[in-house]
Amino acid sequence: MGEFTVVGLRVVREAARHGSFSTAAERLGYTQSAVSRQIALMEQAAGRVLFERQARGVRVTEAGRVVLRHAETVLAELDAARAGLSDLGERPERVRVGAFSTAMAALVPRAIAASPRVRVPLREGLSARLAAAVARSRLDLAVVVAPPNAPDGIDLLPLVDDPLLVALPRAHALAGETAVPPQALRDEQWIAGSADPASTLLGTWSDDPQVAFVARDWTAKLGLVAAGLGVTVVPGLAVTMVPPTVALTRIDHPAAVRPTTIVRRPEATPATQEFTEALLDTATELATELRHRLR
Repeated sequence: MGEFTVVGLRVVREAARHGSFSTAAERLGYTQSAVSRQIALMEQAAGRVLFERQARGVRVTEAGRVVLRHAETVLAELDAARAGLSDLGERPERVRVGAFSTAMAALVPRAIAASPRVRVPLREGLSARLAAAVARSRLDLAVVVAPPNAPDGIDLLPLVDDPLLVALPRAHALAGETAVPPQALRDEQWIAGSADPASTLLGTWSDDPQVAFVARDWTAKLGLVAAGLGVTVVPGLAVTMVPPTVALTRIDHPAAVRPTTIVRRPEATPATQEFTEALLDTATELATELRHRLR
């Protein structure tokens, strides 16, 4: 008695499905004689006739139905195993990423889109907490505003010196300027995320600004600016969020720049390195877009 084979089981299944050896041969890309030979081998292995030959095709015998039932199970398991093995080479590796809110506007999303082989669970938060999470191995990588006291055990990779910009109504007298000194903005009505300027982006370079409106959401801030109700500070990384109804100008002051850094564990995996490179490339793209916007 012979043995059942995968090829033979596939032939049995196709012949049973279509009631025809010739159709089975056509579907499988075999010659009809090759199909007949495989059926003969399977009948030899079973010790039973699996098909009744009729004038118009073939019909499965009771023994054939037993073989067919097990053939369906075996072939389904083999197909599942093949699919599982195929997925192993394509399954994205996970990189747990954290970022402060502005980096979530365009930098991180574009880097994710440029890294299809990497799966990125995201966490938004304050820079100091994100850096600490990397140090404790709760994140693999984080984009942060360079922390003054970085935790031990992490690597710091400079990403971009992110300039602070002023968003102005299009009709504003300074709307056509590429850069303005802080003193030119002294009498402006500011839209900020807090009534306390020291806790906002105004705190690093502006002296006693007048906060007219408090709004935490960027859409609200820019809407107020577009309506001519004041001006606000926008990080360069958020340039893609600024609609054309709002003008941008750079703040000409040494403190009006935020060093932005990648923090990660020293033992970076290939996936972490790939995502790091995507962040660096995206930061360069955004810097180019910003230069074009400020022309």
